[in-house]
Amino acid sequence: MVVIRLSRGGSKARPFYNIVVADKRNRRDGRYLERIGFYNPMARGAEESLRLTQDRLTHWLSVGAQPSDTVARLMKTASKTAA
Repeated sequence: MVVIRLSRGGSKARPFYNIVVADKRNRRDGRYLERIGFYNPMARGAEESLRLTQDRLTHWLSVGAQPSDTVARLMKTASKTAA
């Protein structure tokens, strides 16, 4: 099964997440099929905290990829800010 999930990066106590499309059997930070955005929970001021490539997101959802709970919440947030 293909999932859309977060892959953690950044240093200790300063997380940075890539939003990736991966096979469910691969590790969290392991191999992925495509990177479709990022989430920076530590963004301050004018820094961008969330970016999603909408066309690639809709493509992967149309072919059956399942978003994780956190990515589903971030997708709602991204759609509210885009509207």
